[in-house]
Amino acid sequence: MTTIETGISSFDGTKLYFCKNMVDNAKAAAVIVHGLCEHAGRYDYLTAKLNARGFHVYRFDHRGHARSEGKRTFYSDFHQLIDDVNVIVDQTLQESAGLPVFVIGHSMGGFASASFGTKYPGKVRGIVLSGALTRFHTKVAGELPLQLPSGTYLPNELGAGVCSDPEVVAAYANDPLVEKQISVDLFNSLGEGVEWLKRRPEQFVDPVLVMHGANDGLVSEKDSRDFYGEIASSDKTLKIYAHLMHEIFNEPSRDEVIEEAISWMEQRI
Repeated sequence: MTTIETGISSFDGTKLYFCKNMVDNAKAAAVIVHGLCEHAGRYDYLTAKLNARGFHVYRFDHRGHARSEGKRTFYSDFHQLIDDVNVIVDQTLQESAGLPVFVIGHSMGGFASASFGTKYPGKVRGIVLSGALTRFHTKVAGELPLQLPSGTYLPNELGAGVCSDPEVVAAYANDPLVEKQISVDLFNSLGEGVEWLKRRPEQFVDPVLVMHGANDGLVSEKDSRDFYGEIASSDKTLKIYAHLMHEIFNEPSRDEVIEEAISWMEQRI
């Protein structure tokens, strides 16, 4: 396995941190899209599991997050999120030379991945969503748009809801690359993005595995049930996991969850 840490210029020139974990004789490639305030490095365990099964893994930090450029946790337009994913997918397709490419998106990264599939259908072999924000049934930021001045920041209070494993919660709280504040502009951009996504379910046609923890306190599992029910994909699977919280890839039963995701992708290679 070879690890390459580099950077990539996005559609508007913003430099994004870009990490590639390459394996010999790969059978497919996966792009991992992380969630709000976190970073690509929190997916080392998932990456190792994917590598062991013959997947190249491509990861990046969202703009304004961790090692990427951009105003911290700030979006002026939700399309920035989608188009950053598109740049990474295009680079992955180019470097993977004909291998099937999958996208795995968690939480806000799930929003970005679902929206990528909606805006750029047919580019990838399949999309895996984990605790994806697709409908905003749980008003984690209150009613949107937030009536606060642009450039206002709120404390990141997501931590306790990420996982039932106290070690994961503690590691999140102590991680210097986890952003400690969230801009009002990001929340409001996401609110607009969710409305955009809700109006276009018929445009989502890619094969998709929709996964969600039933006890997710940050993003409601009803988001995933509604999204699944409304999209036009002919190949779609919904998995709601009893008792699991938000980060299903970090919960104590994560091996079982990861196995289901990898098996689903393997069946589509």
